[in-house]
Amino acid sequence: MKQAKDFYCDFVLNSKIAVEVIKETENVLAYYHTKPNWTIHIVIIPKKHITRLIELEDMNIIQEIFTVAKEIIKEKKLAESNYKIITNGGSFQESQHLHFHLVSGEARKSFNE
Repeated sequence: MKQAKDFYCDFVLNSKIAVEVIKETENVLAYYHTKPNWTIHIVIIPKKHITRLIELEDMNIIQEIFTVAKEIIKEKKLAESNYKIITNGGSFQESQHLHFHLVSGEARKSFNE
């Protein structure tokens, strides 16, 4: 499948691709990455289209995203092992929709592959 300009709006939020949802609120969706690079690889996105972090106007969405992340970290007991929360910007951002990766465990492959 060719990478979409906005994979999340075009496929995930329109249910054109099946995802395993972990947590969902009115404004946020968290699901297991469809092509994980880590032992645990979760994507957390705002349901409203926001292209990039620097274009975010409503800071309440960040609070809700991190509340969802915190709940997942607690439920999966990641604080007792390891985790990272990553977002990409500029040339690192492939899909033009703000998103965060919550990852834990071992990297499955190099990001340069």
